[in-house]
Amino acid sequence: MALGRARRSRGGFDYWPGFVDALSTMLLVIIFLLSVFMLAQYFLSREVTGKDNALQRLNRQIEELTSLLALERAGKGEAQSTILALQATLDAAERERQRLQGLAEASRGGLDAAGSAASEARRALDSERQLSARALAQVEILNQQISALRRQLAALEDALSASERRDRESQARIADLGSRLNVALAQKVQELARYRSDFFGRLREILGQRPGIRIVGDRFVFESEVLFETGQSSLNPQGRTELEKLASAIADLEREIPPEIAWVLRVDGHTDKRPIVGRTNWDLSSSRAIAVVQFLVSRGVSPQRLVAAGFGEFQPIDTGENEEAYRRNRRIELKLTER
Repeated sequence: MALGRARRSRGGFDYWPGFVDALSTMLLVIIFLLSVFMLAQYFLSREVTGKDNALQRLNRQIEELTSLLALERAGKGEAQSTILALQATLDAAERERQRLQGLAEASRGGLDAAGSAASEARRALDSERQLSARALAQVEILNQQISALRRQLAALEDALSASERRDRESQARIADLGSRLNVALAQKVQELARYRSDFFGRLREILGQRPGIRIVGDRFVFESEVLFETGQSSLNPQGRTELEKLASAIADLEREIPPEIAWVLRVDGHTDKRPIVGRTNWDLSSSRAIAVVQFLVSRGVSPQRLVAAGFGEFQPIDTGENEEAYRRNRRIELKLTER
């Protein structure tokens, strides 16, 4: 058996660069998608940060205006105190005038002196009235300033409310866009799942119920012996016949799936865990997957819809240590998946 499994390396075309190119292309596509996502997140963060900064500036302006309003209120209190003091002085002067008038009426003989005192009192009264008028004018100016500050505060509150409203609308739009994106992605996944089910059903009809070909979960599995000779990575005649049928089904699938659905058919190569003379299980599994992909491309399948991957012996479906387990683990799997 060991001699039967010995594998000799044969000269042929080097498929490794094509495999590396395919992996590089897939990596570049993933990096591009991640870059677009990070740019979208960056612009959204900048918009939200700008709104936060504007809100902070408005809060600082409101605090400054509140401080000014407190100062103006304090000044108004002082002015009112001054008015009260002036009013008390005015009352005292009025009482003094009335007293002097009584003295003038009681003492006609001292009319000149009383008249002089009355004139002095009137002058004092006029002076006090002027002071009172100036104080009232100052109070009116302070009231006007307070009204202006209140209007500014109202304008700032309106601007703050508008900013908060725009922010809520932006958040609502972002949430709506995310919801619609999730719905669209879910619809695409459902469509792809439907096409996968139809595709596997068609393959089952085309390839029949052969023991070496079966469906496991979401994968269509060929046992390696159906496509390759033991230890070889070149397709045998029987494998070419089976893959001819597969290529026809894939070509039909390409025409049926809408172009906006991004999908690929992944071809995975697997081996058992026993070592190979002259090469590794990694090499054998990758070479077999590439051989299947190249054959499908030669039969008209678009290269953009195919991916080849080798897994060696590291993803067995049967952990047993017998020949049946080894046979099950040596396989080629086809999986229809998103790109």
